[in-house]
Amino acid sequence: MPARIRLQRHGKKNQPFYHIVVADGRAPRDGRFIEKLGTYNPLTNPATINLDVDKAVMWLKNGAQPSDTCRRILSYKGVLLKRHLQIGVEKGAISQEQADVKFNEWLQAKESKIAAAKSETESKLREVKKERLEGEKKFNEAKAAAVAAKRQAAAEAEAAAKAEAAAAAENAEEAPAAEEAPAAE
Repeated sequence: MPARIRLQRHGKKNQPFYHIVVADGRAPRDGRFIEKLGTYNPLTNPATINLDVDKAVMWLKNGAQPSDTCRRILSYKGVLLKRHLQIGVEKGAISQEQADVKFNEWLQAKESKIAAAKSETESKLREVKKERLEGEKKFNEAKAAAVAAKRQAAAEAEAAAKAEAAAAAENAEEAPAAEEAPAAE
């Protein structure tokens, strides 16, 4: 069986973390491997990929077959492009310097594209957080106004109750005096 470039799963449940390895095609997924090429963390945004590009190109040149997911990762990191350029150098279509210049231009364009996407995502998150904070402020103001109105109504009710109690106390004082006068007659 040929060597395969594939992912080896690590990490706990619902928190995957992968090693990108070269393994025999007959070996189990998380079993024995020949060489570790890098790591892949899909939980971050954008996904974090650490990969030794030169080793990956060497293994592809020697006939290692990547799995579908690893093929996408290798393409994303430019390994397949570098291999393609190396084949052109070996055939004499381009020089090594031209290949390096093309690869570095592609790499810079890719990094700027990733940085732009990352900054756009961060700005959207800031906007969402700002809107959420404004909504929370409005809700807190409305709740504070409702509490203030409720406290004012309670204070007015308490003042009215005190006024009624005072009026009842005055009526109670006048009533016994009025009752005593007819009794004295």
